[in-house]
Amino acid sequence: MEPFATGTWLTRSRVRAVALVLVLGTAAAVLLLLATRTGPHGTLDKWGRPLGTDFTLIWSAGTLALEGRAAGAYDWTTIGEAEKATHGTEDVALLGWHYPPIFFLLAAPLASLPYIVSLVLWQAVTLAGAALVAWRILPRWDTLLVALGFPAVLVGLAHGHNGFLTAALFGGGLLLLDRRPFIAGLLLGCLAYKPQFGIILPLALAAGGYWRAIAGATIAVIALVAAALTFFGAETWAAFFSSIESTRRIVIEDGATGWYKIQSIFAWVRMLGGSLPLAYAAQGFVSFCVIAATVWLWFIQAPMRLRAACLLLASLLSTPYLLDYDLVLLGPAIALLASYGLEHGFRRWEATALAFAWVVPIPARALAFFCQIPGGFLAVSILFILAASRAMRESSGEASFSRIAASWRRSTRRAPG
Repeated sequence: MEPFATGTWLTRSRVRAVALVLVLGTAAAVLLLLATRTGPHGTLDKWGRPLGTDFTLIWSAGTLALEGRAAGAYDWTTIGEAEKATHGTEDVALLGWHYPPIFFLLAAPLASLPYIVSLVLWQAVTLAGAALVAWRILPRWDTLLVALGFPAVLVGLAHGHNGFLTAALFGGGLLLLDRRPFIAGLLLGCLAYKPQFGIILPLALAAGGYWRAIAGATIAVIALVAAALTFFGAETWAAFFSSIESTRRIVIEDGATGWYKIQSIFAWVRMLGGSLPLAYAAQGFVSFCVIAATVWLWFIQAPMRLRAACLLLASLLSTPYLLDYDLVLLGPAIALLASYGLEHGFRRWEATALAFAWVVPIPARALAFFCQIPGGFLAVSILFILAASRAMRESSGEASFSRIAASWRRSTRRAPG
């Protein structure tokens, strides 16, 4: 066990070899899917499933927006018919549209291109953005190899989801926070299509005194809302707000997606047969703990890479609806913690925890399905505990009143003017 505790088993050559195998495997899987596609429109795989599963929803909703029927995307019947039309077949699993209307600003342009072209462009550009963030965190060739071989990349490519975009915006915003806070805020504000970040991000930025970033994020959100209102109408926003209740009931509380696909404490309780109040209580407890710890780390000015990683990890832990493809956001968190560890040394079990978190997107669903253990939730939780405890220790342990006051004075100097 000692090699795992110290991380000595995790050699550079071993990391390179595993990452290279996964990069080649991912590339081969994607090319095979594209080469063997079938269906009336050539958008299905050889088993009749839509290529880029969830991209079906994005492209179909974008099509409705281009037709002037954006509000219809929030109606299950309308979006279902659009999804069938996208692939030219009745045998397509129904996917509901739950995003705020601002996401139509991306979906509509994507739908103006042929499905396969749009899917490849969407995945290639956003994956490049996420890989660039990893490179900027830890600028070495090994980083790109590990980033592209990250198992969550294969999961993300298979689903055609927005995980790469989220990782690029979130990670890029955190990288620019100290040097270009206003631009960082603009990037972070663009995450408004993920409303679950609407609590933890403003709290962390305010605790750290990043007022210029808050101003940038506010402007970005206002601009996106105004643009969506202008192009898609007030009725689209009304439809979105009306759909929230059914989304909460069907997708989150009833687990229509499948409990084994969701990597949260909420889903774990429900998967084990726990009641709805118990699941909400467990999720509330976890959310409160990770948000409070993260805000505190930003308030006491813990080392930037550690508190940034904790913010990313807390964002995953604080939502009840965490799919395995959302684990792409683990990428910048792992890069930040690896960068800090390579510079300052790894503490016991840290390197092994990073390796576990890196690998977990592959077996996450199988573990939950066969063993009723959400590996994604466990990996993110372990990583958060290790990162937060180290951040606390390396912030001089105790936070005296004088030290808190000094931290606050330093942070407020970032305020405009």
